Amino acid sequence: MALVVICGQPCSGKSKAALCLAEALKESESKQTVKIIDETSLHLDRNQSYANMPAEKNLRGVLRSEVDRSVSRDNIIIVDSLNSIKGYRYELWCLARASGIRYCVVFCDVEETHCRQWNVERREKGEAAYEDHIFDDLVRRFERPDSRNRWDSPLFEIWPHRDGIEKSSAPVSDAVSYLTKNVDSKSRDVKVLQPTIATQNVRFSEANSLYELDRATQEVTNTLVEAQSQALGGPLNGVSIGQGLPILNLSRSVGLPELRRLRRTFIKLTGQTSLSGPPPPSDAESAKRMFVDYLNRELGSH
Repeated sequence: MALVVICGQPCSGKSKAALCLAEALKESESKQTVKIIDETSLHLDRNQSYANMPAEKNLRGVLRSEVDRSVSRDNIIIVDSLNSIKGYRYELWCLARASGIRYCVVFCDVEETHCRQWNVERREKGEAAYEDHIFDDLVRRFERPDSRNRWDSPLFEIWPHRDGIEKSSAPVSDAVSYLTKNVDSKSRDVKVLQPTIATQNVRFSEANSLYELDRATQEVTNTLVEAQSQALGGPLNGVSIGQGLPILNLSRSVGLPELRRLRRTFIKLTGQTSLSGPPPPSDAESAKRMFVDYLNRELGSH
């Protein structure tokens, strides 16, 4: 029925806001079924997940895949994470549009100094907290939501440090009203996203499939790098990526930068193809097979 994206700086009260909103929705007259998706529910450590860009990209992929599996017209999904990158919020908005459901963003607006203080207090209590260098990096890269953007609208702002967060807080009540109000011809203030032809067929280029594609191609790349290191720079013939997969034959050694470039190009081409044809492969084995075929065409012996 709806997708709610919680957004804010690290340690800005997002999880409490998500819990208050979930409880308020469950207690509303419509008795909504609510599911919170966060790092903890997926057994993801916050410091490990934001330690570097590949780890953070993996985190977003896992969260996005879980959202894609969970959204429906029968429940309300709350994504409790930083959701700090506007491009990522756009991807989540696309998932909501593909499902034909309501969408909104709840922004916990807290000054950096207070967030930093709360992070230190959590650490002193032995609770989950960010390491200082990770906290600083996340604060620096945070992209504030803007209600003028489709993917940041409607925007409900909460000020946890100034006002606290309760089920009865005005922004929480406003969000509950928006998410549960019956939609009819007179409901001009409630927007149910409508799927386009592309999203109905592709579901935002199959977000889950793109995650599998990214992971599978990384595994092939790692296997190839390891095989080359054992070959001491000589030509590689008959590299086995896995049982049932094509054999990879290289006419020359290939450096890691070139492999990364080929991998990025392959993922981009596959994503573009899915917009006009079939979606990307949804399982790792199919993705590996396609990538090995691609590498054989680009680098193989002729």
